[in-house]
Amino acid sequence: MFDRSKRGEHALLIQPHAGKLEEDVLEEFVDLARSAGASIAATITARIDRPNPSILIGSGKLEEVRAAADATEADLILVNHALSPVQERNLERALGRRVIDRTGLILDIFAQRAHSHEGKLQVELAQLRHIATRLVRGWTHLERQRGGSIGLRGPGETQLETDRRLLQKRVDQLQKRLEKVEVQRTQMRRARVRSEMPRVALVGYTNAGKSTLFNALAGAQAYAADQLFATLDPTVRRVGIPGGNVVLADTVGFVRDLPHELVAAFRSTLSEAREADLLLHVVDAADPHRQERIAQVDEVLAEVGAGELPQLLVYNKIDRIDGAQPRHDAQDGIADPARRERVWLSARDGIGLDLLTAALGARLGFTRIRGQVVLPPAAGRLHARLHALGGIVDEQYTDEGWVLEIDLPRSEAEKLAGSADGGPLRPLIPQPEPEW
Repeated sequence: MFDRSKRGEHALLIQPHAGKLEEDVLEEFVDLARSAGASIAATITARIDRPNPSILIGSGKLEEVRAAADATEADLILVNHALSPVQERNLERALGRRVIDRTGLILDIFAQRAHSHEGKLQVELAQLRHIATRLVRGWTHLERQRGGSIGLRGPGETQLETDRRLLQKRVDQLQKRLEKVEVQRTQMRRARVRSEMPRVALVGYTNAGKSTLFNALAGAQAYAADQLFATLDPTVRRVGIPGGNVVLADTVGFVRDLPHELVAAFRSTLSEAREADLLLHVVDAADPHRQERIAQVDEVLAEVGAGELPQLLVYNKIDRIDGAQPRHDAQDGIADPARRERVWLSARDGIGLDLLTAALGARLGFTRIRGQVVLPPAAGRLHARLHALGGIVDEQYTDEGWVLEIDLPRSEAEKLAGSADGGPLRPLIPQPEPEW
């Protein structure tokens, strides 16, 4: 055991790589560290053709890391790789500093971002599962019972075993509480399904601008910032688009090599994407590696069971590209995922949003019902409903009742026509051709 620094914010970064080091991988790791609140003391790359089972990196590189940490007074070592419990402990002993791997770093960021009750439970569960294999003995005063040794009999359980038992008890409690929360979220989702409004989920690589786009479409005030994992808790709003209304959900951003325990812990959050009718796949248009990001998001979507859902690519942040203009690229071929339908816009500046909402309406099959209808005086309830929906373009009152010019989304018109007093609207709704 050693005395760990209580600061842990001045970090030295280790970037292992097997072949050629990709610059965007290192840049993303630096962004992750800064998102967690760390100041970067130094960055060291380590080529690893065959990982050392005890310390991951080689002994020579370990000496280089120790010297750099001493020179920069770094009190934390961040490794952009998954470490086994043995590797983590050995590195800590050798370097005399706390060592955190990629999974632990992402979990720390998630712990800072979670604000809802469900999000906090999910983060704590993922953290406990991560540290369950990393418990070490921190006390020596509780020893195993040794029979026949007068005066040396202990409680029969080491402190490590006590910690593991208490940790497992807490994990079980969290799982039960999350199951209850998931039941509540499922009930809310079913209620939205019964409302017959299409469900649209925003997905994409972290920091692609999903929350900014969500705010622009929904007029909401969801937290948005230029940082990784700025949004963790899902937010759902009703949004009006040409032809009708949709339920829009903002979900957590994805990242390459997303830890599996996070995917498992956030299954109820990710179900917003899995059960959507359409995915708005938001892409940072100014990112030179955007095609790789698209592939990485598709990989995570397939992992959570949403890989087969229809997508509309939204190339955001065109304000960062010189000369870029908003445009709508129609889908070239359904069978070719590389040529999916695309809309280019800037959510921050509000440019191109009309193209997106028009494309959404077309993809969701929104059409409008227009025509003239006569409502008898007894149809006051239907008249009030039409007014509430803003579907009356012009009206006159005659001896026969109200003569109305209406303009309604087909989905709303069908719901009204299906009600008990919706008879006057039924002739306006086209019926499908009979099959012979």
